[in-house]
Order: sequence, then structure tokens, then C-alpha cells
Amino acid sequence: MATISQSMPQPSRPLWIKDFLLQELAPYPGRAALVARMTIAATLVMIVTMTFRIPYGAYGALYALTISRENPDSTVRAVKTIIIAFAVSALYILLGAMFFLQDPALRLVWVIGSLFVMFFALSTMTNYSAAARFGYLLIITIPVWDRQIPTNLKVEGTLWAFATISLASVITVLVELVYAELRPSDVVLQPLADRLDTVADLLDSYAAGACGDNKTIRELTRLAMVGASGPRRLLRRSGYSPQYREQIGAVIAHVARLVDIAASMTLSTFELTDNDKNRISNLASNIRAIRSELLPGAVPGHFDPVTESPAALPLFGEMETTVSLMREILAGQRPLSAYIPPTGSAAEVGFFLPDAFSNPEHIKFSLKGCLAASLCYLFYNAKAWPGINTAITTCFLTALSTIGGSHQKQILRIAGAIVGGIVMGIGAQVFILTALDSVAGFTLLFIAFTIIAAWFATSSSRLSYFGVQVAIAFYLINLSEFQVQTSLIPARDRVIGILLGLLMMWLVFDQLWGSPAHVQMKKTFISNLRLLARFAREPVSKDLRVALERSYSLREEINSNFDKVRGLADAVLLEFGPCREQDLISRKRILDWQPNVRMIFITRLVLWKYRARLPGFELPEAIQPSQEEFDDRLAKALEGMADRTEGNELSQKQDLSKAYAELEQAAWKDSPKPQDQFSPQIESFLLLARRIALLTDSLMEQQIN
Repeated sequence: MATISQSMPQPSRPLWIKDFLLQELAPYPGRAALVARMTIAATLVMIVTMTFRIPYGAYGALYALTISRENPDSTVRAVKTIIIAFAVSALYILLGAMFFLQDPALRLVWVIGSLFVMFFALSTMTNYSAAARFGYLLIITIPVWDRQIPTNLKVEGTLWAFATISLASVITVLVELVYAELRPSDVVLQPLADRLDTVADLLDSYAAGACGDNKTIRELTRLAMVGASGPRRLLRRSGYSPQYREQIGAVIAHVARLVDIAASMTLSTFELTDNDKNRISNLASNIRAIRSELLPGAVPGHFDPVTESPAALPLFGEMETTVSLMREILAGQRPLSAYIPPTGSAAEVGFFLPDAFSNPEHIKFSLKGCLAASLCYLFYNAKAWPGINTAITTCFLTALSTIGGSHQKQILRIAGAIVGGIVMGIGAQVFILTALDSVAGFTLLFIAFTIIAAWFATSSSRLSYFGVQVAIAFYLINLSEFQVQTSLIPARDRVIGILLGLLMMWLVFDQLWGSPAHVQMKKTFISNLRLLARFAREPVSKDLRVALERSYSLREEINSNFDKVRGLADAVLLEFGPCREQDLISRKRILDWQPNVRMIFITRLVLWKYRARLPGFELPEAIQPSQEEFDDRLAKALEGMADRTEGNELSQKQDLSKAYAELEQAAWKDSPKPQDQFSPQIESFLLLARRIALLTDSLMEQQIN
């Protein structure tokens, strides 16, 4: 039998800076192409604005660099929103000037109110790109209307800002269109296919008697650190149907689980028999089969996991179970391509997220962003120091990546501002720009620095924000004028403004209302268990329309919390302190529970249809009391898990297997068929009920042990 000698490192062991940078800056599939697209778009914007002396070139290049490239299809569709979003923002600014420009007190109230509206839109609008466009134009034109210049010049400056950012958007979209034509792929499924390929490569190496090559191990380690928040974000912002999002959301969770298990395997040494190798080879083949069928939108066939005990190979056994669950999620459904919206059309969605006006987190985020930006605005106006108005811009650009962020991002922000503003920005002015006399020479310098910033920006969450801050500082210093600055005062003021903005964001987001990521992760996980308990008792209304609305609202909130837990788990890796080791243990435990919790949710989605008695899911009336009793015990079990996670050990443990046995007995009594056979409908219902009972009991055992 196989033997395993564990060589797991201690969770709190610090990374040496050299190893850390080598790991973060190592190439990975698609990274070079992404950096190239970012650099090309930003460079084209810079060349056009510098050649034709178009104002606001720095903001145009920043926008071209930081615009979302995670979904080419949505980027293309975003062309339709460019004119509308910027036109609304420009109209909002001009109307505000008409009504509030003459009275300084009213002007201050309008600015603060506008900042709140901007951050609220950023947090709640379904079209994130449109919200960013609205805020981007607003934030860069506020200082224009504070200047002591004729009103016609202020209007002209606002319109130039509108034109420059619109131009940057069009250029970026064109670059993405060209890239999409050169390499067409499904942006939701392709990242999953790449992860499955990497896991299968590792398994193939084990089946061949090796322990994985260094390249595969590095890629698995990177994928495990990055997590699956990217594919989840792509899926959430896509125009696919709710059923497709639920299915693939569960697949994403299990693919992430496969990657985590595979990454753990690389830290162990295995001695494998020929039978073990055949078993591993079969698992790799099944993973590749899922990968090959998933991309074209087919339904993967059935996979029967081995029946032998996985005790000798616990990690491989867990992987087999995960692959089997992925098959169960997708099997028996229509082809995945049936859920994809027709080309050129998108699913109808509202302007705001479903919980935009009910979730207090949106108001909290808006108030924090508004307070930070308002403090910067009040400070530079009170000091009559307009050169540091980059502070308010920094607050907005920082907030684009603050949602779900952690304390350690402040280190990246400060370091990025110093490197981009002082080392690269002022350093270039002193030592390089004085020797350049053409746009061509400046373009080469710009490309070199943009590649550096973009490469850092495409790292994992541990380092990516450093690259963004480098670009922000460098562009604001060197693209705000059409000539080489002979004075360092403007550069100094812009760097001070950037640092002021970062200081305010640190004070407000991390000190005033901040909380450690591990605390938020635990709270979100507990909240999700309680929401699942509520969902287990649904529907409570006899009105089908009301029941459907409540169901979709709960499902959206639960799905969102799954994403939040994973994102916060990534942030925990960036937190340090005396409790770090305990926090990492808690993180691992919650991440281990997540796949089972998500599978309970997916199974419950189908059981809800039986409870609601939708067409095709009707059950005999005699089973209904036992069904409700089973669902109530499931809800109590989930609430008990939430209590125990919260620290309340007095919660009574529910025995779902016993509850299922009673449900099955009730079904036997009502079954009109012989006692060795159920009707297909009841059999399917009992199969789902048994699965959810086993999953819940397993989760409770893990929690207690």
C-alpha cells in the first residue's frame, strides 16, 4: 500500500523577500498577453494625448491600464455604456455647477453629497464599469470647478475630461476586440479548464512514477494562492442565466478544491504501487474528460469513483470524491451552451444589485469612501494647496480595489507611491527626461515603466496593488504636462497628494471602521449558515410569486457570501500578528467546510422545487408533513453549526440520517408500488434528501472533531 511522509511547513513561517518576489513575478499562462494588452492600451492613449496636446492624458492612461479585462464579451458590450455613463456624469457636474457654484457653503454640501453618490454607485451598480466611469469623470473635474478661472474655461475643462476618458475607453475596447478575435475563448470556463489541466498534469506525473515537475508545482502553488475569486467574479458579472451561474458556481468551488488538494500533495512524498498508479491515471483521465467537455458546453458523462477505501491514499480519494461531485452537478442537465445568451444580447438586469438598498455594507462602504475623500478635499482647500488635489483622486482609485481588502494593502499602497512617484516619477524627471527631446523617446520610457507596473499589477492579491499604485504615481507626475518639467515642485505636490489620500484611506478604512479579515471571514461564513437555514424552511408563503422572489433574494445573498468568504480567506494570508497561526488554522477549517456547504446549497435548490410543488416536482400530500419535519431538522442543524462556529457549544446536534430514515419510511407507506420500488419522482427526491443528510452529518462531524 502507499505510504505518505508529510513535510508540511508551519503556517506562520515567513517568506524570504527573494523567494516571495520570485514566486509572485514568475510567468504564468496568459500573463504576458494581459500585460501586453494593458501596456498597448495605455501607450496608445499616451501617444494620442501627447501628440495632439489633449488635457487629462494621465487620467486617460490610468483608465486604459486599470479598466476591467476579465471578460472580453462584457468589455465589448461596455462600449454602449461609455457615452451614456460619461454623459450622465458630465450633465450631473454641469447641473451641480449651475445650482451650487455661487454659494461656497452649498458648493461644499454638493461636493460631499456627490462623493457619497459616487462611492454608493461603485458599490451597488450592476454595471461596475459604468459606475467607475461616472465616478472617474466626477473625481477629476471637482478640482477644476474650485479654480479661480472663468466659468467657460471650467466648462471646457469638464468637456475635455469627458472626451479624453471616452477616448481611452474606446482605445481599450478596440484592443480587447482585437485580442478576442485573435484568441476566442469562454472567459468563464477557460480559467477552469486551465486549472483542470494543471491538476491533471500533476496526476500524470504521479502515475508515471515522478512527483511533479517544478513548473507544474509552481503553477499549482500560484493557483492555490490566487484562489477562485477571479472566475467567480467573472461568472457573477456575466450575462448568463441564474441556473447556469448556480451550476458553474458549484463547479468553480470544486475546481478550487481540486487545486488546493493538489497543491497540498506537492508537499508530501508518496510511495505508490502499480494499482495506485492506475487509479491515479484513471482520475487524471476523468479530469481531462471534464475539461474537454466543459469548454464546448457539453454535459460531462457519468463518472463512477472507485469503491475501495481511500484510507491509504486520502488525498487522491478526496480528489475522486470531488470529481464525482462535479459530475453529479452537471449530469442530467441540458447542455451548458443552452444557458448562454445569444450573441449580441445580454440577460436583463437592473441598474442596482438586489441588495443595494437593504445591505448595510453598501452604505458603510459609501460613507467610508465619502469621508476619506471629503477630508482630503477639505484639507487641500483649507490650506489653499491645489497642487495636492491628487489626494481625492487617490481615494477613488484606491477604493476601486478596497472592497474586500486588508490592512496589508496599505503597505503596498505606500510602497507603490514611493516607487512610482519618487523613484520612477521624480527620478525620471531628474536623470532621464532632461536628455529626451521627442515623443518617441518618452514613449520608450513610458512603455518600460508601464510594463513594470503592469507585471506587478498582474500578480496575486499579495502584490498586485503595488503595481497599480506605481502606475498611478508615475502617470500623475509625468503625463499632466506637455513638456518636461524643470521644477520639481509639481511632482512633489502630486506625491504629497497621493500620500495624503493613502493616509486618509488608511485612517478611515482600516482604523476607524476596519476589522481583521479573519473576523469578517468567520462572520460571513456564520451568516451564510444561517441564511441556508432560512432557505431550508422556504417557501413559507403559499403565494408562488412571493415565494420565488424570496428564493431568488436568498440565493443571490448566499452566493455572494460564498464569494466573500473566499476573498476574505485570501486576505487573511496578508495579515500578521501574534494570532496569525490560529487565524490560518481557522481559515483552513472554513475553506475545508466550504465545498460541502456549497453542495448543500446546490442540493437544496432542487429540494426547494419539491417543497414549492413546482410543475414536475409534485409529491404526494401524505409525504408533506415528513418533508417539512426533515427540512426543519436540516435548518436546526445548520443553525447549530453556526452557533458552534460562533463559540456556542450548547447547541444540540441534529441527526439528519435518522431524520432521513423517517422521511423514507413515510415515503414507503405512501408508495403505491411494490415495497422494493419507488416511483422515479419519489426516488429522485429521496436521493437528494439522503445526499443532503449525509453532507450535513459529515460537516457536523468535521466541526465537532
